[in-house]
Amino acid sequence: MDRLKVVQMKLLKIKDNSETSINDFSEVRSLSSRIVNKTLGQLAQEGVFVFPEFVAHSEDLTQDQMILHGVNDVYRSGNVMGFIGYGDERLVVESRFCTGEDDYFTQYMLYRVLDFPNIVDLVFNSNQENRLFNFLLFLFPPYLQRAMRKGLFKQYIRRSYNDGNIKGIIDTARHIEKNTPFIGKVAYSQREFSYDNHLMELVRHTIEFIKMKPYGNKILSRVKDEMKLVISATQNYELYDRQKVIDENKKNSVRHAYFKEYLALQRLCLLILQHQKYQIGSGIRQIYGILFDGAWLWEEYVNSLIGEAFYHPMNKGGQGAQRLFNGNIGLIYPDFISKDKSTRKIADAKYKPIDNIRNKDYLQVLAYMFRFEAKTGYYLYPESEGDSDLELRLNKGSTYEGDVEARNDVCVKKIGLRIPSCVTSFNAFVSQIEVNEGDFKQKLAI
Repeated sequence: MDRLKVVQMKLLKIKDNSETSINDFSEVRSLSSRIVNKTLGQLAQEGVFVFPEFVAHSEDLTQDQMILHGVNDVYRSGNVMGFIGYGDERLVVESRFCTGEDDYFTQYMLYRVLDFPNIVDLVFNSNQENRLFNFLLFLFPPYLQRAMRKGLFKQYIRRSYNDGNIKGIIDTARHIEKNTPFIGKVAYSQREFSYDNHLMELVRHTIEFIKMKPYGNKILSRVKDEMKLVISATQNYELYDRQKVIDENKKNSVRHAYFKEYLALQRLCLLILQHQKYQIGSGIRQIYGILFDGAWLWEEYVNSLIGEAFYHPMNKGGQGAQRLFNGNIGLIYPDFISKDKSTRKIADAKYKPIDNIRNKDYLQVLAYMFRFEAKTGYYLYPESEGDSDLELRLNKGSTYEGDVEARNDVCVKKIGLRIPSCVTSFNAFVSQIEVNEGDFKQKLAI
């Protein structure tokens, strides 16, 4: 009888946008040494699932998009949340607003941005690692929809046959094994352009895996048509082939740039299906996990609140591009541009703390305000209990003439959305933050 090796997991929890002594990482030293000073794009290439997937290809990756940045004797975390592991070591990055075991704020942003069905509370009653991986199940429908907008994935595969209609290369060894004495059949193989390939089989296995969850059918209810197409295309599906299909997909990643959505879907399916293998500590030494770009999540969450009054250019999606100068020069993507042309306003969503909004942040918003002739700019950030809004008035004059004074017509305001703390349940968090969202929108005159 085989004995299951019990592995004692080493776990460290930290907050986003915080500093932690390097000494505190002694229990997860192997893991931290492999992720420090690496961008999300680099970690994605090493097997970590990064959401959204296109952040790995974005041109604006900065230190904020590193999970850990080493400075002297501390590690600084940025706008990245999630879970990452290596062997028996685990690192969980919670939002800085998490005050207990449950990171309600991250869960709520995911709920609002990804439009999860109203069963999200079913995955909260588990440990942090399981909870983050459970969210992968909710990501599957939108990833499947995005990939299948380009149709079913089709590729050449080699199939083996044993009949009298020879159409390919004769497999001598298999022919001797199966057809001795000769009974009129020949063993051969041929290349076929087929929908029933290793990738579509992987998608099928993921569908069947999610179906087995108590809430699986509700998760998949949004992709019924896509599911029917996948099921009809994978006639060779067998449950016991799952590991073989996983191994085949690990060796053969989608490479063609046109099918980049299928590459993201492939990586998501692999992570979902391999989660149990990682859980029991099977000795796999590669880095794995799921990371969320907190800055992107916050920006999209803010858009869900103020989108009725503001345009929302999206640099990572390549939508709503603006230009600073004529001649198509100076590409810019302000986060938000008010739809009211008479009193135009510019808003910049910042996930970082209010005290970290400075220097280049100011120059960027002022440039956008000048370009769109806006007299008012906003920094929209999540605030802790006790923080207060701040209004900054633009100076005029010069220190050389000694006539510096604040202008009355141009200002930048730091407007915070208060994040509830000391709540005992997700439902209590939702009730409180909905009240705070109303106050937040009122400050913006929405």
